[in-house]
Amino acid sequence: MWWRLALVGLLAGELHVGGCNFGRAFGPLPQSKQGGKVPVPIFHPPHIDPARLSQLIGLILMGALAVIVVGFILLYVNSVFRFILFDSVLRRDCSSVGDGWDRWRRAGGRYFLWQLVYQISVGIFFLMLVGIPLMFAASAGWIKDPSAHIGRLAGSAFLLIAVFLFCALVAVAVQILARDFLVPIMAIEDLDFADGWSRLLSLIRPEPGKFILYLLMKLVLLIGAAIIFGIAAVIPVAAVAVPIVIAVLAGRNAGMTWNVNTISLAVIFGTLALLLLVYLISLVSVPASVFFPAYAMYFLAGRYPNLQAVLNPAPITPAPQSPPPIPESPPPLSPTPEPIG
Repeated sequence: MWWRLALVGLLAGELHVGGCNFGRAFGPLPQSKQGGKVPVPIFHPPHIDPARLSQLIGLILMGALAVIVVGFILLYVNSVFRFILFDSVLRRDCSSVGDGWDRWRRAGGRYFLWQLVYQISVGIFFLMLVGIPLMFAASAGWIKDPSAHIGRLAGSAFLLIAVFLFCALVAVAVQILARDFLVPIMAIEDLDFADGWSRLLSLIRPEPGKFILYLLMKLVLLIGAAIIFGIAAVIPVAAVAVPIVIAVLAGRNAGMTWNVNTISLAVIFGTLALLLLVYLISLVSVPASVFFPAYAMYFLAGRYPNLQAVLNPAPITPAPQSPPPIPESPPPLSPTPEPIG
């Protein structure tokens, strides 16, 4: 169950790990002749034959195309696994991931459409939010002669950063509401994302303050989970990173150089190592992957009767039984005859 929940939580996007700073792993930098520190690269820059430059460019373009395709695939997989995670936490069972995929594939496709539309819309909005002021500043000559417009540039930059951060917080809040509340509504009532949002907004409208408090409380819990499971993630990071460092140093001492073949092998094995590392971190983070959907579920159940009925079904009262039949009284005994004489 734990291994399957790690996979479901990872693909559903429930990975709560904070960043760690390990410092310099190879000791202090050597001193230069002038007394300052000079950076010494661990690896020398790769020397690429100009004749193979076209091959490298082709690999880069293929890699970029592959990243885009894989991004769309992972977004679809994430959409389906959000429903699988919700169903697993709701039923307290994750016995078969394949059955969950077959059951929630249709609902996940509708949620994938919502995520696609939302992310494209948010990307266009932020591009316009940053691009239009830059175009205005360029047309007004502020960028060409910044010293003459330092006050306007500073004030505009401060205002732009403030608006950008506020819009980013709103975008993140909408994404959290969709993951935590839109998915259960779409799953229980079998709705598309437009009807699901209409239903969710009807629940938020009577008490928006409690949903804002929910978002703030979840932020605090996310920070705590990131710290706790970030510390716990040191073990899988060390288990994967140490063999890689040993292998790279051994290859360097053996005289291996960078070329198209070694770069390709490094990308392949590096990708496999990264996938293994992410899964091991997800394995450590299973408690958080289960807690946060359950936390959202119980919060929503108090305001959404359909979820409350599924989460806490009413006990089944047995049907009243008819009283047992009263046995008939036995016939009276005949009197004992008098003895003779």
